[in-house]
Amino acid sequence: MRTLTAVAITVVAAAALAVAAAFAVVALLDAPPEQPNTPLISYDTSPTGR
Repeated sequence: MRTLTAVAITVVAAAALAVAAAFAVVALLDAPPEQPNTPLISYDTSPTGR
């Protein structure tokens, strides 16, 4: 009986850990990127540029 209880507790703990990890991955994927969206190349578009 002790073995069955230990197995049941282990299964429940593993399932809870898997659900928590899934929520953590979804939260990380939903986070906005830290890098700003700035262009690497910019062209001068002013009329006095030429």
